[in-house]
Amino acid sequence: MDVLLPRTLAEALDVKAAHPDVVPIAGGTDLMVDLNFDRRRPGSLMDISRLPELAVWRREDGHLFLGAGLTYTRIIGDLAAFGPLVDACRTVGSPQIRNRGTVGGNLGTASPAGDALPVLAAYDADVVLISAAGTRILPWGEFLIGPKRSALRPDELVLGARWRIVRGPGSFSKVGPRNAMVIAVASLCLVVDEDRREVRAALGSVGPTILRARAAEQEIARALESAGVWDDPAAAVPREAVERFQSAVAAAARPIDDVRGSAAYRRHACGVLARRALSWALQDRRTAAGAPPAR
Repeated sequence: MDVLLPRTLAEALDVKAAHPDVVPIAGGTDLMVDLNFDRRRPGSLMDISRLPELAVWRREDGHLFLGAGLTYTRIIGDLAAFGPLVDACRTVGSPQIRNRGTVGGNLGTASPAGDALPVLAAYDADVVLISAAGTRILPWGEFLIGPKRSALRPDELVLGARWRIVRGPGSFSKVGPRNAMVIAVASLCLVVDEDRREVRAALGSVGPTILRARAAEQEIARALESAGVWDDPAAAVPREAVERFQSAVAAAARPIDDVRGSAAYRRHACGVLARRALSWALQDRRTAAGAPPAR
């Protein structure tokens, strides 16, 4: 097996153009498992972990660009303002894995269990792809097309993800045998968009790819509007509205039975995670407004 070591992004793209079958490796937290178990045996690897063009983040025109090579550890240290993203990064593996693993790796693997992917879905992120021919941008839902399947072309690399910066609270949570170093049985990211008066909920590990609970999002946004919560964070949210949201999120899941959990358990877990995430977000809004806790 050959290992190629491009020094710049331009060199890496030239290699990809000439050898589309070369497999890029950055953190290697998924790929090395496949190699160790002999599930894959590519003819050549291309180490992209040292490309400076990928290990960046920046704010631009009200958006955040997150480079594909930025490690989970860097995200935790540099992007504290993006709570759901930091929450997800903290649940990834051990410190050693967080020091090597990247969101670009999650996108490249396209596993529905990738911890960062529900966050990108809740942020409505675009995935930025690049090849020697130029740049291509796809919404997350068009990039992730099935279990470990993406719209990435053989000559392309994932440059990063870009999304509009959202004003409002949010969180990421997951269910598994333990909090970290485990593949999620079910995961959920919830984001409140104050400016658009939206609540977004994205589910991981409960479908062939990442799922958005669209019906649940619309119903809870209407309920918050009717209760006056958007204008007054101290206003009470009817218990029935929260229960309907929980049920609608659970109904959005499309899980299967496997060794990590039954479909019924996963669906139930999504509902529980949704109720908790909504309660955290509503409490964060009350706290930010100086209102007393809900009773």
